[in-house]
Amino acid sequence: MVELAILPGEVIHVPNSGYEIGCYQVMVLYASEERLTLKYTADDDVIVGYTLHLKNICVEPNLLALYHAADSMIRHAMSALRAGQAVGHARSDRLGVAIRDTGAFMDPRSRQDSWHVIGSPS
Repeated sequence: MVELAILPGEVIHVPNSGYEIGCYQVMVLYASEERLTLKYTADDDVIVGYTLHLKNICVEPNLLALYHAADSMIRHAMSALRAGQAVGHARSDRLGVAIRDTGAFMDPRSRQDSWHVIGSPS
């Protein structure tokens, strides 16, 4: 997980990925008052596809209530969100972010990952 500088109270939105689940972009796999896990497929796991973990946020109360309601119904209909939709706001001046691709955490220090641009400065 990396910590990114952010303004306290800044609104946090669902990042646009270009993927779609029907007319939505992500499913909410986990939500607590200060953590959120979003998945860019309709699967209720992190086995295949991109998963985004956010830490140190104030999750939007209505989203948190929807997550708890879906989770209590044995997760048959998890909440889904559109790109750009607000999910909460920053609790402090640091936002924790981690990304998984097909179950494995991506390491921004690695020069072997698919996001690396050939010829970019070291």
